[in-house]
Amino acid sequence: MISVTEARQIIREHTSPLPPVQWPLSKAAGLVLAEDVFAALDMPSFRQSSMDGYALSFRDWKEHGRLKIAGVIAAGNKDDIPLAPGTAVRIFTGAAVPSGADTVVMQEKVRVENGELLIDDLSLEREANVRPIGVEIRSGDLALGKGSFLNPAAIGFLTGLGTREVFVYPKPVVSIVVTGNELQDAGSPLEYGQVYESNSYGLKAALQEWHINEVTVFRVADTLDELTAVLAQALEQSDVVLLTGGISVGDFDFVLQATINNGVHQHFHRIKQRPAKPLFFGKWENKYVFGLPGNPASGLTAFYEYALPALGIMSRRNYTLQTLNVPLSKAFKKPAGLTHFLKGHYDGHTATPLNAQESFRLSSFAHSNCLIQINEEVTDCPEGSLVEVHLLPG
Repeated sequence: MISVTEARQIIREHTSPLPPVQWPLSKAAGLVLAEDVFAALDMPSFRQSSMDGYALSFRDWKEHGRLKIAGVIAAGNKDDIPLAPGTAVRIFTGAAVPSGADTVVMQEKVRVENGELLIDDLSLEREANVRPIGVEIRSGDLALGKGSFLNPAAIGFLTGLGTREVFVYPKPVVSIVVTGNELQDAGSPLEYGQVYESNSYGLKAALQEWHINEVTVFRVADTLDELTAVLAQALEQSDVVLLTGGISVGDFDFVLQATINNGVHQHFHRIKQRPAKPLFFGKWENKYVFGLPGNPASGLTAFYEYALPALGIMSRRNYTLQTLNVPLSKAFKKPAGLTHFLKGHYDGHTATPLNAQESFRLSSFAHSNCLIQINEEVTDCPEGSLVEVHLLPG
């Protein structure tokens, strides 16, 4: 068995970002740029009014005081009709400032008498309320660099530059392979010895929390031949395979042999931790395989602590759970030798281990908002002692 620290290090060392793909910008929200994007035009590409008001020549106003209103310019007007001396035009936000005008006065600062404009803003300055050409960005300048996260503002910014497609690191395509003869779909009648399958639903929901939506679920009987064939199919069509169950050493645990049959290189199989001591991580070509325990709480814990960070590396995102060091609200003891991940509740000040810590108990997991890590060498955590807390999404 290896330590938790060693397992995390192995995953970091052997996981790489997915190859970049060209993607429509309209569908790229939440992804990371794989190359620099440069502006194809000036923004704005014309002198633009930043207010509803009146466009004028500052010099004319200073000389004449009153300016004749000679027309209206709305946003989107395509004609540049030069401003005649001694005149002003009504203009709206976003509209092009006409030639001959250099200033826009706010509509709240003027009076109109007999078709003439009188300005009550004695603090008005030349070029007020006029956005110069390229004030946002100049053509050829770097708009967003490689590694930038495409949040809503970034999408809007690039769209405003006329960008339609970008090279990005895609989200991984994931297959979930569920093993176990005892498993039945929810809604089906249960026979003696059967349980409803929940691992795929929990894992799929966890993936969706991180906007990983290309997920296929396979259900496999406990036979080596069938599992070997399904694993081969999953490896061909996805970037990551999450196997649930069958990773221990029982007579019907065929996952390890199925990975061998498919040529998956094993990086580790057992970790000094509780829950999820039997946990497999391997690689086939540029695909990754995680063998998660079949007990629901164990499998979900292993996903958050190990598979999720790997998915983040693949998409150039940090998917590691937020970590805090906070005091325990009550004492906790354990034997030395295994790192414990406890289902817990963090109230903003202290962390409390919940009851029902067994690896099959999802009821306590459903009420938890964090995992509390107690390192392998620690045996006694008095009340108030600092522990590492990993905050769950939500």
